[in-house]
Amino acid sequence: MANNVIPAADGKIISGENKVLQRVDGRKWDEIRPITITPNFQKHAEGSALIQMGATKVICAASLEERVPGFLRGQGKGWVTAEYDMLPRSTSTRNSRDRDSGRPSGRSQEIQRLIGRALRAVTDLDALGERTVQIDCDVLEADGGTRTASITGAYVALYQALDMLVKQRILPRIPLRSAVAAISVGIVDGGCLLDLCYQEDFGAQADFNVVMTDRGEVVELQGAAEAEPFPRQRVDQVLSLASAGVEPLFRAQRQAISSF
Repeated sequence: MANNVIPAADGKIISGENKVLQRVDGRKWDEIRPITITPNFQKHAEGSALIQMGATKVICAASLEERVPGFLRGQGKGWVTAEYDMLPRSTSTRNSRDRDSGRPSGRSQEIQRLIGRALRAVTDLDALGERTVQIDCDVLEADGGTRTASITGAYVALYQALDMLVKQRILPRIPLRSAVAAISVGIVDGGCLLDLCYQEDFGAQADFNVVMTDRGEVVELQGAAEAEPFPRQRVDQVLSLASAGVEPLFRAQRQAISSF
């Protein structure tokens, strides 16, 4: 590893100078934060879930519309899209609402496109028919990993909305190929850490967001160095760590879905 930093068995990160660094919340280097997914969180949405990962909390709601965007009309296929926003006091200081500027911020647009791509990657749009599932992800509390939590929670909301169409005999089956979830990995003081909280993310030399299916397929890999570039081998380490890290997320999704 870079800087001769290796993860220790007790969850600490040990550097070449024998300096010991403890994660801010005491987790092991390969341990995710506690996760809870509460389905049916909103009464009126066709599908909804509250996802909590550590101190991060996101409401995900799925709405069904019997129409598709203009570029898909007449093609017999559906669409899944997303919107993302943070409540003004989801962070330590107040954020202005996107509507105050008249349009979503660049960050919100980038994240909601990521969420939409992740969900479409596992949805059989032909089997969905000419209808749209609109996913709204609203961050109640932000402590890092809001985009990855949004993807993980949004899948449960999407599944519930599609399950409703099956129960109403509008669709013969749920048009999903697999589950999808996402997790963050960061390089902090030369070592890889799984599922960064805000304080760790703020100080990371590089951070990645990894979107995967429960078949082990990679949907999307986002990663960037904050200053110095990282060696290519880091990408393999990141993917290996993320692959293990998403397994508890899939278990939490399955548990939430089993309660419908």
